[in-house]
Amino acid sequence: MSQAFALKLKEKQLELPPATAPAANYVPYTISGNQVIISGQLPMKDGVAQYIGKLGKEFGIEEGKKAAEQCLLNVLTHLNVACGGDLSKVKRCLRLGVFVNSTPDFTDQPAVANGASDLMVSLFGKAGEHARAAVGVTQLPRGVAVEVEAQFEIAV
Repeated sequence: MSQAFALKLKEKQLELPPATAPAANYVPYTISGNQVIISGQLPMKDGVAQYIGKLGKEFGIEEGKKAAEQCLLNVLTHLNVACGGDLSKVKRCLRLGVFVNSTPDFTDQPAVANGASDLMVSLFGKAGEHARAAVGVTQLPRGVAVEVEAQFEIAV
């Protein structure tokens, strides 16, 4: 990881977790040309799923944002691996897809997704600005509250 990026994480009292192995028949990322696509990441910490439950029932918006942040840290871990440990290769975050496990009456998925979006922009600045989808779903793997997938442009 680049020193500048490591410093930004340290200033925010965050760190990238170790890369996790896929839970099924897929890979954590693919590279095609100058794009990296990161598979959906759950809010895993120290190998344990965090934030088990639904937005609008067990969790409110602020907890959902924290779950989205943890998902994004896991996304960035795999991006770091894809970039050979050099996140300065990231030219732009193109898109985030944020899936929110929520009750039928919960309609603040975009506010939850801001947890990932705000962290992305705070770490990468203008290059962190991205297109996004924030979608409510009835269930996610392991019963977690949020899952985040991403697409990036990198220098090759």
